[in-house]
Amino acid sequence: MSSNRRSSWSLRARLIATMVALLAVVSLIIGVVTTLSLRDYLYDQVDTQVVAGANRFADNFKGADPKGGNKPGGPQQPEQRPLLTPGQAAGTVVVKLAGTEVKGSAVAKLTAYGGDNPAADAQEAVLSQVAVDGDIHTVDVPQLGTYRAAAVLCPDGYTYVVAVPLDTASATVLRMIGVEVAVVAGGVLLAAGIGALIIGASLRPLRRVAATASRVAELPLDRGEVALSVRVPEGDTDPRTEVGQVGAALNRMLGHVANALVARQASETRVRQFVADASHELRTPLAAIRGYAEVTRRGREAVPPDVAHALRRVESESARMTTLVDDLLLLARLDSGRPLEDRPVDLSALLVDAVSDAHVAGPEHHWRLDVPEEAVSVPGDAARLHQVVANLLANARTHTSPGTVVTSSLSAEPDGYAVIRVTDNGPGVPPELQPEVFERFARGDSSRSRAAGSTGLGLAIVAAVVEAHHGAVSVVSRPGHTEFTVRLPGSQPGHS
Repeated sequence: MSSNRRSSWSLRARLIATMVALLAVVSLIIGVVTTLSLRDYLYDQVDTQVVAGANRFADNFKGADPKGGNKPGGPQQPEQRPLLTPGQAAGTVVVKLAGTEVKGSAVAKLTAYGGDNPAADAQEAVLSQVAVDGDIHTVDVPQLGTYRAAAVLCPDGYTYVVAVPLDTASATVLRMIGVEVAVVAGGVLLAAGIGALIIGASLRPLRRVAATASRVAELPLDRGEVALSVRVPEGDTDPRTEVGQVGAALNRMLGHVANALVARQASETRVRQFVADASHELRTPLAAIRGYAEVTRRGREAVPPDVAHALRRVESESARMTTLVDDLLLLARLDSGRPLEDRPVDLSALLVDAVSDAHVAGPEHHWRLDVPEEAVSVPGDAARLHQVVANLLANARTHTSPGTVVTSSLSAEPDGYAVIRVTDNGPGVPPELQPEVFERFARGDSSRSRAAGSTGLGLAIVAAVVEAHHGAVSVVSRPGHTEFTVRLPGSQPGHS
């Protein structure tokens, strides 16, 4: 889960987080090494004081009279010398032992010259346990804290334990840790802020490249004439930088895409022109074929039944081919962007007429109509919009069995759109066909019959005409319910 969250971070966030993490780790390592070094240095100073204090008692016997007297001008006997001397750190403790019995103790006051106090029994008991082994030991002295202590056995038979406090050293280390934490935290925050500014400025060219790609992605490249003039700015195509290399590569790719789109547009234009020309040229011979067949069949002289049947089939197929040619010609004109009429169209009356025609063409279906009392009008081409509704009704009649209920409804939405819905309770559109049902020559399977000779262009014409009116068409289908929805802008209420 955490890796998925990190992968969703932006590049800027990941770079800042990585920089801050590295800085924090390096600062932590430096802080730990510095603190340990300082601690060792301060402890070495304390140990030096302990060794100096212990050596003082051993040095006291140098020059002393073994019989207990004092030489004139010589050093005092050890018994006559104080346990503490000026220069001892505040809190230094000295304990004099005879075997395990304490013969005296002293605790230095705040200053070296401020005198001393005797140690408490509990403190003497702890310090009397320090081994005479030449090493320095760390002990916790009751009510005083942690000490470094060493014991030395002198020739007079007494053992002297010298203990120097670690409080000052420990306090210095703790203060050092606090300073380091504050400095590291402040440094990390400052580095994060400055790094965010620097990284943001460094990634600004990459954002411009991404913005160029986004603008290209929003262009309708799938159809029509496309002027792909969007390019990455020249300043962001410097091949010496990584971002510049990406920008230059994107520009090269856009150049290739633009060339491909131009070639595709030229090919589509030639195809549309060919379809339009062919459709236009075919209309005249088809009309002639249909007319001559009808004249021959209805001539004064009787023709054999098989010839009459063949002539009727010629008339029927020529009529069907004429419809196909007209549909292809209409699609070619719509593809070329030829403008449609823009007049107020009464959709209520248009829907009534279309349903009436469908009832005559398919009396075996049940046709229902649901229009509001107030007429609904939109700007558009009346003939083409009538063809939209007629094609939807013909599609329902063609692909459903007799007895199917087909309902046509009209409503004016608050957002200014007029909505036409054609619903049937037939077998439905196969799920695999729904995404391409408005494509040209798309046909369903055997569950949606082709008995009426569907060309596969009816819904394609619906989509093209609705798009030319700046509207939208969609389908929702499942077994027992199929609904085609047409949304047209510019709805205006009228009076019926």
